[in-house]
Amino acid sequence: MVPRLLLDMFKAPSERIISYPECVVQAFSTHMFGTTSHTVLIIMAFDRYVAICNPLRYAAIMTNKMVIKLTVSAWGVPLVLVGILLGLTIRLNRCRAMITNPYCDNAALFKLSCESVFINNVYGLTFTVVLFTVSIGSMVITYTKITVVCLMNKNKSLNSKALKTCSTHLSVYLIML
Repeated sequence: MVPRLLLDMFKAPSERIISYPECVVQAFSTHMFGTTSHTVLIIMAFDRYVAICNPLRYAAIMTNKMVIKLTVSAWGVPLVLVGILLGLTIRLNRCRAMITNPYCDNAALFKLSCESVFINNVYGLTFTVVLFTVSIGSMVITYTKITVVCLMNKNKSLNSKALKTCSTHLSVYLIML
């Protein structure tokens, strides 16, 4: 994906052509990466919550079975959501087969369509709103509970350690937004 983009930067605009299958693969990869990043960050927040708010129950909650479920969810949820997104796009009739834009996403694929993309836009908007609402909501709830636990805890060194751990995770999340 990136090498193709870098290669196309040195070509004339008329030579920057990408085929439909290449564009679909690039769009799938891009959307999967973004969605998976959000799900992994949500799972990391859950892990921090359990470790800080329920330290004595951590081993009982975060069993191998739970870790496998979380790992499958981190890849499975984005796969289903992005699969539906691109499935709706692939079903559209196309008027053109080549794309002159070196970067492909769902919007680039829409431009090839001869028919209405209203359903695709509604699903895409719903997908984005739900992803960000769940992501931001889970972060706010998780970190609010962690902050309450830290404020109630008298041990300053444990609070400092917890806040340092959470601040790096929160920084990554804010950069991701």
